[in-house]
This record gives sequence, C-alpha cells and structure tokens, in this order.
Amino acid sequence: MGFEQEALQTLRDEVHSNKSAMWHEVEGASKGEPFVLRHLLKHGTQTPSRLADALHASSGRISALLGSMEKKGYVTRKIDDHDRRNILVSLTPKGTEQAERDRDDIDSVVRWIFSQMGERRTREFVDLVKEFITYMSVCEPGAPRPSAEEVSKAFADKHEQNNKRAKDSSAQADG
Repeated sequence: MGFEQEALQTLRDEVHSNKSAMWHEVEGASKGEPFVLRHLLKHGTQTPSRLADALHASSGRISALLGSMEKKGYVTRKIDDHDRRNILVSLTPKGTEQAERDRDDIDSVVRWIFSQMGERRTREFVDLVKEFITYMSVCEPGAPRPSAEEVSKAFADKHEQNNKRAKDSSAQADG
C-alpha cells in the first residue's frame, strides 16, 4: 500500500470512528435547518429553489424544512411583490439569533482547538487545507485527473483571489 492509500484510509477512519458531539454539530451544519439558517444569514432572502440548489436537495425536502422552520419562527415565506410566481424566504429575528448562536458556538470551539494547536501548527494546518481544497477544486468524480497545466492554473487563480481579498481588506481598513 502506498502512502496515498494509507493516508486516505487513516483520514476515513478518523472521520468515521471518533465522532464527538461537537463533530455531529459541525456535520449537521452542512445540512438541514442549520444549513438553511447559515445560508440565509450569509446571503439574505432567497427563493426555495435557490436554497434547494445550495443544499443539493429536492424541492420537497426544502418545502418540508421551511415548513418546520416557519413553525419554529425562524423564517417567513412571502410572495415576491415584483414577481408573484416566486416565494421569498427570509430569516426572522429569532432565526437570525439562532443562526448567529450556532455560528458563534462552532467558531468558539474551533478557536479553542487552534489555541491548543498553537499558532505555527494552526497556520500550517490552514495552509494545507487550502492546498488540499485547491487540488479538490480541479477534480471531478469519474473524470480523468487534471493536467499539470490545469493544476497550475488553479493555484494561480487561488493566489490571485487571495491577493484581491488582501487588497480589499486593506482598502476597507484604510477607508
């Protein structure tokens, strides 16, 4: 077995065997109500079809989620005044509060973990995750592996995005 297969197996084993309550909370944030809350908090009012696309879920699943969330007082649905064929989903103040609480709870735990790892190891970890995600961005299931040129372009594009983000952050801090 090569190191690649060993690393893959170790990663699978770790992800699937040592799930803490916090891991289940983080994992749950990528689906269902927590995802919808977070998505609406970040992107604002959405149509159910845009939520379905973002969640990679059926319209029936989104409809059921929104019904449950509406009963809890987290979201409202109303007809779009500009296009009466569309329904618009918005967070209520209670939904905003819940989304922010969920985000803050997870952020607090991750910051604590980083404090335990220390600055050097945390920066290394973040850099490695960014590199891993860049490689993943050029791969498609069932497709041939990307060429060296495609990989180089992905890293160049990522570098350009990071520079733009840093420049935008600098401009916001100055202005």
